[in-house]
Amino acid sequence: MSLTSSAVPVSILTGFLGAGKTTLLNRLLKDPDLSDTAVIINEFGDVSIDHLLVEASSDGVIELSDGCLCCTVRGELVDTLADLMDRMQTGKIKPLKRVIIETTGLADPAPVLQSVMGNPVIAQSYRLDGVVTVVDAVNGLATLGNHEEAAKQVAVADRLVISKSTLAASGVVEALKARLRQLNPRAEMIDGDLPEAGKAELFHCGLYDPATKIADVDRWLQDETAASHGHDDHHDHGDAHDHAHCDHDHHHHHDANRHGADIRSFSIVHDRPIDPMALEMFIDLLRSAHGEKLLRMKAVVSMSDNPDRPLILHGVQSVFHAPQRLAAWPDPADRRTRMVLITKDLPEAFVRDLFDAFTGRPAVDRPDAKALFDNPLAVPGLKI
Repeated sequence: MSLTSSAVPVSILTGFLGAGKTTLLNRLLKDPDLSDTAVIINEFGDVSIDHLLVEASSDGVIELSDGCLCCTVRGELVDTLADLMDRMQTGKIKPLKRVIIETTGLADPAPVLQSVMGNPVIAQSYRLDGVVTVVDAVNGLATLGNHEEAAKQVAVADRLVISKSTLAASGVVEALKARLRQLNPRAEMIDGDLPEAGKAELFHCGLYDPATKIADVDRWLQDETAASHGHDDHHDHGDAHDHAHCDHDHHHHHDANRHGADIRSFSIVHDRPIDPMALEMFIDLLRSAHGEKLLRMKAVVSMSDNPDRPLILHGVQSVFHAPQRLAAWPDPADRRTRMVLITKDLPEAFVRDLFDAFTGRPAVDRPDAKALFDNPLAVPGLKI
């Protein structure tokens, strides 16, 4: 399957209770660039949208005065997304430029991401653009320390919006930023009080540049390894550039009460094209045996069967979007495989060893790799 930019981009807006998601959403809905947007909300009763003054229609979809649509999740999120697509295709609503899904404050974001990525029908019509997580500057540190879900919301984010920073002491804000960097060193941090937090550009963090419709792998991966290409070319077996981030928060690693202390972010870089079977075995083992520990994974992969067309991988826990090919490398000078992984309770060294077992040498020559497959895999293959 080739990757197309025609699918409707889906943005996830998450954040813990009281973080300020609704306030941010109200600001965003005033931006004309979000006029052809559908906002999916778990429960209208939980969210106070400024211009939701019209009565809810019987089918749960409301058209706002500026052309935005709001609807509630009725049943499964997949059903709501399928219903929106059906309305577009039958002309009941005008074509949408974007869908924003606002999650409940207590939600683990993984099931929401998986609804967009893992359902074959939904994945044909929509593409996950990114995750924006709102963090409250006043209560954020305490929330991250007390709630595992809050740490996961931060860890899987593409962008972090810090709200209420004017209400918090400067020292508290700096401590929160340091904690956020430990959990997610790659996500861009944005001050929620600044104008750009209330603009449509906040959601532009996907693989495709909305202006050009051309893939922007560097932005999507948010991986600093791209900047150092050419200075450090010793990655024959997948060494990463970013060891500074690999063991962050190490002194908190054994503190069982500190949520998120066992979350890691690291990248794997590999210089040679990879055999499709080797990659498929690596991914299948990772997601079948350790899926709950793989919070998020993004990758652009050089494949030996067609090195001119890189493979794009995107997974959340055990659910992966169908692997897709780009038409060409965005940067012809950089054809390295680059993987960015965010894990919980899954050591970086283990993942690297597993990757090397399948890509460093042929798997048949590695008894350690063969031994890993003595147990049948629980997850169907990706068919890379």
